[in-house]
Amino acid sequence: MEVKRAKITAVGHYLPEYRLTNFELEKLVDTNDEWIRSRTGISERRILKDPDKATAYMGAEAAKEALTLANVKAEDVDLIILATVTPDYLFPATACLVQEMIGAKKAFAFDLSAACSGFLYALTTGSMYIESGRAKKVLVIGADKMSSILDYTDRSTCILFGDGAGAVLLEESTDETGIIDHIHHTEGDTECSLYQHAGGSRHPATIETVQNRQHHITQDGRAVFKKATMGMADVSLEIMEKNNLKPEDVAWLVPHQANLRIIDATAKRMGLSSEKVMINIGKYGNTTAGTIPLCLYDWKDKLNHGDNLVLAAFGGGFTWGAIYLKWGIK
Repeated sequence: MEVKRAKITAVGHYLPEYRLTNFELEKLVDTNDEWIRSRTGISERRILKDPDKATAYMGAEAAKEALTLANVKAEDVDLIILATVTPDYLFPATACLVQEMIGAKKAFAFDLSAACSGFLYALTTGSMYIESGRAKKVLVIGADKMSSILDYTDRSTCILFGDGAGAVLLEESTDETGIIDHIHHTEGDTECSLYQHAGGSRHPATIETVQNRQHHITQDGRAVFKKATMGMADVSLEIMEKNNLKPEDVAWLVPHQANLRIIDATAKRMGLSSEKVMINIGKYGNTTAGTIPLCLYDWKDKLNHGDNLVLAAFGGGFTWGAIYLKWGIK
């Protein structure tokens, strides 16, 4: 029995114009450019300043570009999956707003929340709709306005994150290319090493939660770094071994852009040289669900049909995973 396979047929992106540099952050918190770059690899990050625009806007712009590059009309899209931890509203889903913004009248849409692993989880979910034959065209979007949940008096978090969005169009593959395999893991982080304390049903918004700055992202940096380094490196090697891939078989590692040291450790574990690793964290920081599709966009002109790619991420939850795919765009 022949199994259908989903492949990426177009990639779009959106990045706000405003660049928040390390030197500007020096004026806000006790830090400096050298300290930030040496520990994270980040020099600047993009920030969406327009108060009337948020995650849905960025996701819609990225989706529009992907559809334009694929020469596909929005009304032909069957499904939209948007990965984010910064939805415009708790409900309705941000994907529903995107559906209306781009005019995808026939598509159903939903959000997926898996923190920095969100795009990988969404990509796997979207591929299954293609593989089952229940959808022919699926938009998978990773978008986050991280500046909306940052405390710019907390130097341990405000230096790390930026805003941005990336989108891919999935369609059925007619050759050997496409999404071949995935491995995803979850380990419930009951210690809440990386989370937003208030705003959910456990701690609804009150005057006190706002005054105590509990609607911002909080993390135990050391715990997250250790777990992320092991998780991303291990799962990337795991998917290589599962599919009998040697380092020379892998054209590119497409890693979540959380920290340059985590990326380097992952590449080293896989036996890959730095020339095979997509890195843009210096320009954008950590855009959470947006990092991997933004990498694919930035490198799209360097990718060759049939290239073996390993996509890997680690995020709050804890969630982590890897996807093995053969690039399908000629």
